[in-house]
Amino acid sequence: MPGEKNNATTSALPNDKKMGLWQVVALAVGTMVGASIFSIFGLGARLAGPNLPLVFVLSGIIALLVAYSYAKLGSRIISDAGPIEFILKGIGDGLLAGALSFLFWLTYVVSIALFAKGFASYLLPLLHVPASPLIKDIAEAGVVLVFLMLGLLGSSAVGKAELMIVIIKLSILGLFVALGIWSIKSYLVTPSFSASSLRGSVDAIAIFFLSYMGFGLVTNASENMQAPEKNVPRAIYLSILIVSLVYILVSLVAVGNLSLPDLIKAQDNALAVAAKPFLGQTGFLLISLGALFSIASALNATLFGGANVAYALARDGELPRLFNRKLWFGSSEGLYFTAALGIVFALMFNLNGIASITSGVFMIIYLFVLYSHWRLKDQYGGHPLIIISGFLVVAAVFLLLMHYQWRTDRGSFYGTCIVLGGSLLVELIYRGISKRRFVLRELTLLKRGERNLKGELDKEINQLRSHRNV
Repeated sequence: MPGEKNNATTSALPNDKKMGLWQVVALAVGTMVGASIFSIFGLGARLAGPNLPLVFVLSGIIALLVAYSYAKLGSRIISDAGPIEFILKGIGDGLLAGALSFLFWLTYVVSIALFAKGFASYLLPLLHVPASPLIKDIAEAGVVLVFLMLGLLGSSAVGKAELMIVIIKLSILGLFVALGIWSIKSYLVTPSFSASSLRGSVDAIAIFFLSYMGFGLVTNASENMQAPEKNVPRAIYLSILIVSLVYILVSLVAVGNLSLPDLIKAQDNALAVAAKPFLGQTGFLLISLGALFSIASALNATLFGGANVAYALARDGELPRLFNRKLWFGSSEGLYFTAALGIVFALMFNLNGIASITSGVFMIIYLFVLYSHWRLKDQYGGHPLIIISGFLVVAAVFLLLMHYQWRTDRGSFYGTCIVLGGSLLVELIYRGISKRRFVLRELTLLKRGERNLKGELDKEINQLRSHRNV
């Protein structure tokens, strides 16, 4: 079938230029352990209190339920379109699938803008540079351009850089844990099962589950990966286990070293404040450096994933074909469009509300992936009980997230509804203009497979001729 095993040969890259298992794991870990871990604990303390480490345990279990479907489908459907390809296989090409395609790519663009803003907010104070609007704009655009240049070097260069940055980032967090774990006060991390604590913990699960959503980026790199049939599931599970361990240990040290009122008061830099009891002022420098490396790795991985998504969706007809054209340095225009629009969003918008909206969009995509897996389970494998359990749990978490938005930020609630409805309208207009149909997409995949086969035959013929001449 198009989009299945034959897609494993669609990339023109030689195997030694593709990413290995640990480079792909680094991409996923780099996306998940982003800027949020350095500012999330103030909110977590306010919602879950001493139950925060337990919240991360439960959130990780929910992430594994979703990851099961990604791993099963991703090992058989090799496409940089990732979950959108799964949805197309499961429900077919229609208005809904097209709208989700556009939304999925847009979440990458918004995430790039968020990371650019976060990087500038940590970098300028560290350098003691006044954060004027112009300086902030230059810093935000500059960091995106730096990783755009890295992306031009190809997937192998991106993977190697990501692995190095993630190792540095995890080393900093590991130092934080190693030094702080000895001074944990047990009474600060003893779980509470009062009604208010349980309500807060449920809200925290709905929010912090989204801290794991970067594992899906593994499937968006599958065409640029060595042995994707084996390495996609391995990379997904390894990345979630590593990130779960990081979140649980860091939350134990943060909550166990600082009282809840102090953590709640710190809010945006709670992790830095939590480091003071055992690291003093050095903790601020350590955490600031860790935040910079975290944001850099998340930005690098997200730009790479967003460009792959844009290219794959345009190649298969789900986005305009100009995203699929090759431009400077042999890179697709999707890379330049993704980076450029990310810069525009960073310079023009306040993205706090938009970030919450994109979280809701990701939850919708998860639900459709799980539904698609249910429909495809006889063809691609999968335990029905795990699939349906994942769907029901994610649906419950989505409703909890929407309820939390309704109670705390009505703008985000209405925005989520408007974005979902607006994407359907955009897709309806695009279909009317482009006259795109699913059959064209399938023919594109068949022609691509024929070109790959022809290339392999030509290579073998040339080798035979060279041997014959010898």
